[in-house]
Amino acid sequence: TEAVMDEILEALAPDYVAGLSFLGGEPLEPENQEGLLTLARKFKERFPKKTLWCYTGFTLDRDLLTGSVGNPDTLRELLSLIDVLVDGKFVEEEKDASLLFRGSANQNIIDLPASLAAGHTVLLEGVWRRTMGSGDIHEM
Repeated sequence: TEAVMDEILEALAPDYVAGLSFLGGEPLEPENQEGLLTLARKFKERFPKKTLWCYTGFTLDRDLLTGSVGNPDTLRELLSLIDVLVDGKFVEEEKDASLLFRGSANQNIIDLPASLAAGHTVLLEGVWRRTMGSGDIHEM
């Protein structure tokens, strides 16, 4: 509802809040896309310098860019508002606690604006991960 969206946006107002993440269940299921698009528009209008992340079990190349998930126009606009897309289903066999911002090694952390401009997946640069069993931190 509008009231819920206003409450969410108000909670995002403090400077210490870096952005908003869509996750849980499957945010990009067709029945969720219109509502998320409305919220994403409002978020970007109100907070143009904050980031919008989306975690999805769908993959960018096979599912989202092919137009096979929901309304292609709605999805295209929604994707244009997302800064970082973490795509791919969580796979228990590829679970890796050393990975930051994703749960399993098969998932990608994608710079979505760069990917849409390039026409292919561009992984986010400058994402760090801690190597298991050591204190070392490495750039992915």
